[in-house]
Amino acid sequence: MATPATRRTGNRSSHGIEQDSIGTFPLKTRRFLAWTAEITIVVVSGLIPFGIGAYINAKSDMNRVPLNPPVTIARREVARPLALPVSLGVTNVAWGTNVLWTLSLIAPVVVSGWQLYLLAKTGSTTPKRWFAVKVVKQDGGIPGFQAVFMRECIGKWCLPVSVAYLLWRNSLLFPNLGVFTILVSVMILGESSGFPWRKQRQRALHDNIAGTYTIDAHQSFTPGLLDDDTTTKSQLLEEDEEAAIESIVITPEPRKKISLWRRMRQNPSLTLFLVSLISISAVLTTLILTQVYIQAQKNRRAHLNVNARQLDILREKLNPESNTSLRERQQAILALGSLNDQQATKYLVNLLIEENEPILLNNIKRSLELIGPKAIPHLLRQNRSLVKELDSANGDNSNVQESPTVSLHNNQQAINRILAVYNGQTNGIDLNRVNLGQSGSGKTSFFNLVLDRADLWGINFKYANLNQASFRGSRFRGPGEDRRWNTFDDWIANFSEAELTKADFSNANLSRVLMNRADLSRANLQGANLSSARLVEANLSSARLPGADLRRAVLENASLTGADLGDAKLNDADLFSARLGRVIATGANFSFANLTKTDWQGADLSSTDFQGANLSNANLSATRLTTARLRNVNLQNANLRNANLQNADLRGANLVGADFQGAILYPQRQNPSDDFVQTPVTGSESAVVKGVDFSQVKNSLSSRQLAYICTQGGLHPRCP
Repeated sequence: MATPATRRTGNRSSHGIEQDSIGTFPLKTRRFLAWTAEITIVVVSGLIPFGIGAYINAKSDMNRVPLNPPVTIARREVARPLALPVSLGVTNVAWGTNVLWTLSLIAPVVVSGWQLYLLAKTGSTTPKRWFAVKVVKQDGGIPGFQAVFMRECIGKWCLPVSVAYLLWRNSLLFPNLGVFTILVSVMILGESSGFPWRKQRQRALHDNIAGTYTIDAHQSFTPGLLDDDTTTKSQLLEEDEEAAIESIVITPEPRKKISLWRRMRQNPSLTLFLVSLISISAVLTTLILTQVYIQAQKNRRAHLNVNARQLDILREKLNPESNTSLRERQQAILALGSLNDQQATKYLVNLLIEENEPILLNNIKRSLELIGPKAIPHLLRQNRSLVKELDSANGDNSNVQESPTVSLHNNQQAINRILAVYNGQTNGIDLNRVNLGQSGSGKTSFFNLVLDRADLWGINFKYANLNQASFRGSRFRGPGEDRRWNTFDDWIANFSEAELTKADFSNANLSRVLMNRADLSRANLQGANLSSARLVEANLSSARLPGADLRRAVLENASLTGADLGDAKLNDADLFSARLGRVIATGANFSFANLTKTDWQGADLSSTDFQGANLSNANLSATRLTTARLRNVNLQNANLRNANLQNADLRGANLVGADFQGAILYPQRQNPSDDFVQTPVTGSESAVVKGVDFSQVKNSLSSRQLAYICTQGGLHPRCP
């Protein structure tokens, strides 16, 4: 039966595409163009608000607010399977960014849902209508929601992406996202083309799964035909002729399938035998598993009883009223460490503060060292208890007794020794609120935590007291279970709100480590790797950071007053509203950093690189910016009063609203009393202002500043 002719008109679609011109393209081409348009619309609906939000966050001086929970959750859930290194800290963003990023999550879902609704109800999405493509069921009707779900969600996306993900995750190229993208593209294209080796290669796999057909919207649908433009009229006639012949040929009646229940009724003896066999197997399996469980529990109880008896014997030997010798007590303490029993560990930890004999104390620490990280929870509880006891004594204005301080010192030493011996096996250790800083005063101030060149990744030091601790050359980030760096499961230490005054982190690896609101005042971070670390509201006053790597670090609202940042790398760092008064940052690199609302008053920024940085609304008054690189810097509304800009490069800078009152652009004369000098001294120490627009700076430029700007090629309405 021939396909009825369809009349086409030269009308244009809603988007101005002529239907006749669309019809000239093969169906495969139109399907691909429609699919590309669908993906583009969904992606663009999310990218536009996300891009605007990112721009606002980088350029705006809006007050920061915590990132919305839905965005935080979405970021983590996307990063986890893709092994992206996402910080686990709370991100602060501009409130406008918060709204737009939330919209960037909602918009693609709404757009996708609407397109799927149209596909289920009409057989065409908006792009499919543009390109005259339609999806129908085998009977020619609209697909409906169930078919659309199977076609789009399962067939078109879940299957190809899942196969690509499994191949990528188990390949040697994991976690390279470029390889994953290529694999996904190949699988999706292969699935959409129907795979060349399949019999029905002209029909996409997702159409086969859903029982649908993709057809030309301007032609009638014949269920037996493939949706291929290469089918000719002669082929259609041949198929119609074959169908007519088959209709008059007497074919044998197909054999009916016999159901399982009918087979069972026809063979009752075989059925009874199979049921009996299955029942006996189930009973035997249950009996065996029950016996194994009972025996395991019996062995466990026997082991616990043996440990309990041994523990009682060892406790008796360590009883102060017993007559055991010092050597026997030493042996008993070491035996407790080898029991691998929680009660024995707890007893040793309690013995640590009860024993006064130095030799026995050393043996207790050795036993706890043998037990390892399993002893940490008991030592942590004891540590907190002793700290509370000392705080109560100080609160009563009484003299701190020697005994609690010595006990705390012994506890701290035990923790120190365990961390030193088991470095590299510290992931998941919880030491929050632990006191490992110098305790007491005078003669009692004798403990100092030393963990140099150790692998201390994954430890939770939140709220801990680590004052004056030494971590020189130590590493606080590990590769995680996948043994690959910069992936989601990296082991990262947490120092948030910890006390780290005068701590020594020189040459330590603190990359991506959480240090929000930590007190690092007067700490030594020389040469430390703090790239992508989170230091929101951290106190780095008077800290030493020469040569430190702080690229992409987040230091919002941090205090770096008086810090030494000489030669430090802060490229792309976020220092929104940070306080940097009187810092020494000679030779530091702040290129493309977010320095909005920062306070640099009185800082030495000689030879500092600020290229492309955002210094809008920054306070740079009385700063030394000699030979600083300020090319393409955003200095909008910045305060540059009395700043020394000799030999600074200002080309391409945005100076709208900037205050240059008293700013030094060139070397001062010996007798600067003449305010009417029109040709100031220039030379190698003069600021580079050629092509720089000073027309919208705040306040009026002095005649000497204006004369210099005009003679050096700067732009101003008053220049001749």
